[in-house]
This record gives sequence, structure tokens and C-alpha cells, in this order.
Amino acid sequence: MLESTTGTDGTVIAFDFGEKRIGIAVGEWLLRQAHPLSVIDAESNDRRFAAIATLLAEWQPSALVVGQALSLTGKATAMTARCRRFGRQLQGRFRLPVIFIDERLSSADAAVRLRETGQNARRAKQHLDAVAAQLILQSYFDGTVQPASTVVPLPPLQS
Repeated sequence: MLESTTGTDGTVIAFDFGEKRIGIAVGEWLLRQAHPLSVIDAESNDRRFAAIATLLAEWQPSALVVGQALSLTGKATAMTARCRRFGRQLQGRFRLPVIFIDERLSSADAAVRLRETGQNARRAKQHLDAVAAQLILQSYFDGTVQPASTVVPLPPLQS
């Protein structure tokens, strides 16, 4: 089981899950530095998971981090349940540990950061979800937030 403040080896991929788009960031434990990677802009689960499978095959991560949407007061919402379902689907399909991180205000923070770089609203919107995923992953590396919960990896498949 991975903990937010305990280092490990390898690449980590983070997801800022949304119903319309999924932001993706990547980072390496050795450097503990997150970088925005891409945005999946597909509503079909088949297309979403096909794109994710391609990224996972390329990056070979040792763990996945999923931003868990909570209300400003920290309570679970309908979106919290969707984020958790997405994380369970990732774990079931790709058999990697999934760590849920409180992602309150990550999209708002990403929007501010993009505006500060001088990007216009249209261009910033294209990158917003990937930058939000970067912030989620960086907070995991920094240990500034505790995991909302950790999904324990499934046992190996029986032959």
C-alpha cells in the first residue's frame, strides 16, 4: 500500500476526473515533480479507457492518483462517488494501486495559474484539466495532503 508521505520508485500518473474531460499528469518519484501530460476529451468510457491504456503502456506507472472531488466543507458529493468509481475501474482494469487525493479547488487554482502565465481563456481551458491533475499529483508528492483513502491492489489473477 502506498502512503502520501512515503516515497517509492517509478512513475506516477494522476487523473483529474470529470464527466466531460479527464486531465492527466505524470511525475517520477525520484524527482517528486509533476507535469501536465494531456486531456482526454471523450464521453465514451470505451474511448476514455482506450486512451488511458495507451498512456499507461507508454509510461509504465507504479501507481495512479485520482483527485477526489469533495464539497468545500469536505463532505462527499455525487461527484465524489463518480471519482471513486473511476478509481475502482482503473484499479480493476489495470491492476495498479490507486490513491485518492482530496482535490478541492484544484481546478480553480489551475485556472489562476494559467491566467498568470498570460494565456487567454480559450487556450487556458484546453490545458485546465491537465494542470489541475498536475496540482493533484504535486500535492501527493509534497505530502501536503493526506490520501482521502487508498485502494489496496487486487490479488493477482488466477490462471
